[in-house]
Amino acid sequence: MDEGWEEVVDLAGAGVDVDPRSITRPHDSLLTYYILVSAATLVAFPFVFIPAYIRFKTLRYRFDDEGVSMSWGLLFHKEVYLTYRRLQDIHVTRNVVERWMGLAKVPIQTASGTSGATMTIVGIRHPEPLRDFLYERMRGARAESAGEGPGPADEDEVVTLLRQIRDALRAARLDREQQA
Repeated sequence: MDEGWEEVVDLAGAGVDVDPRSITRPHDSLLTYYILVSAATLVAFPFVFIPAYIRFKTLRYRFDDEGVSMSWGLLFHKEVYLTYRRLQDIHVTRNVVERWMGLAKVPIQTASGTSGATMTIVGIRHPEPLRDFLYERMRGARAESAGEGPGPADEDEVVTLLRQIRDALRAARLDREQQA
């Protein structure tokens, strides 16, 4: 088994299911993909392959209870962290070569207003369980935030506090009018 991938046979025995939390690195086939794409550039091969190779070797993913993190870089380290609450749109994309190699990309968009993806998880062998996991977390985070409003007991406290503020403002206004 490849490093960073935990493959578990599902209960029905119909196929392979990947635990999305176990994905920590892109699949090794991504390096082969980078070699093919770089070779297609002919003369520019080293200029295209070296940055891709460094990105491949340093790329790390982390899925925790709050969000997803992606980091890469050797000289200039970059890390992107998105909370599930901010996720807006999740896709699975594959070009012809990626389909042939069994790879996929999972672009993730947020409500940041940019036209492109905020984060793209690359080098994924089984993207559907990852997409479903992210959708489930995204919907769960939104349901939690929607249910975080004040409850019935809290509403009474809020109303009482607002009435006290209203009465204090009235008293202050009356004092000011009497002094004038």
